[in-house]
Amino acid sequence: MTKENCLIVRVAGRQLDLLRGEASRIAKDSKMDWWIDRADVGSRFCFEDAKAKEAFALTCDSFGIPCRDG
Repeated sequence: MTKENCLIVRVAGRQLDLLRGEASRIAKDSKMDWWIDRADVGSRFCFEDAKAKEAFALTCDSFGIPCRDG
């Protein structure tokens, strides 16, 4: 699977659950699929669409959760 529309976040527990819910909502609004994989450090959230990835990055920023391309 391609990693061009992926972001890596370093969270666990409730923050990870929160981000999963947000990723699902963003993907549903975009009518696109998403998935989550383990990264070397953190979790990799991937989207089929670059716009969905950007929306997820903004969501991470609004929660004060750092993310990086991955």
